[in-house]
Amino acid sequence: MSDQESRLNDAGARLAGATAGDFFALLKPRVMALSVFTAFVGLVAAPGIINPAVAIAAILAIALGAGAAGALNMWYDSDIDAVMSRTSRRPIPSGRVMPAEALGFGLVLSTLSILALGMLAGYLAAALLAFTIFFYVVIYTMWLKRSTPQNIVIGGAAGALPPVIGWA
Repeated sequence: MSDQESRLNDAGARLAGATAGDFFALLKPRVMALSVFTAFVGLVAAPGIINPAVAIAAILAIALGAGAAGALNMWYDSDIDAVMSRTSRRPIPSGRVMPAEALGFGLVLSTLSILALGMLAGYLAAALLAFTIFFYVVIYTMWLKRSTPQNIVIGGAAGALPPVIGWA
C-alpha cells in the first residue's frame, strides 16, 4: 500500500498528514532565498530612500510570491517528480501533500503576495511580481520545460525579474 493510500480512511476521505514542513518544502526555499536576495539588491540599488518597514514588507511579499511560484511548479511537475530519484521524495509525489492542496496553497499565496505588494510598494511592483509568477509557472513550467532543452535559458527570465521588482 502506498503512503498516499495509507492516509485514506474507510470512506475514502483523506486523513490529515501534511505537516507545516511539507508545505514549507513546496515553497522551494533555496530558490526563494535567491529571489529574495536579488530583489533586496534591486531594492538597495534603486534611487531614493525607502521606508525600512515598507522595504521589509516588500521583501516578504516577494518571498511569498517566489514561494507561491515554487508550489505551483511542484503541483504541475508532480508527475515527472515522481519518476526522478532526486525529486521523488518531494511532498506531492511522496503523498504527504495532495495535488489539490498544493494548487490551492500556491494560488492563495500568489494572490496574497501580489495584493500585499501592490498595497505596500505600488502597483508596478505588484504587476511585475504577477508577471514573474505567471512566467515561471505557465511559460517555463508548463510549456518550455516539457518542450525544449532551452527551457532553462529562456525560463531564466523569471529569475532575472526579482531585482527589477525590488527596484520598482
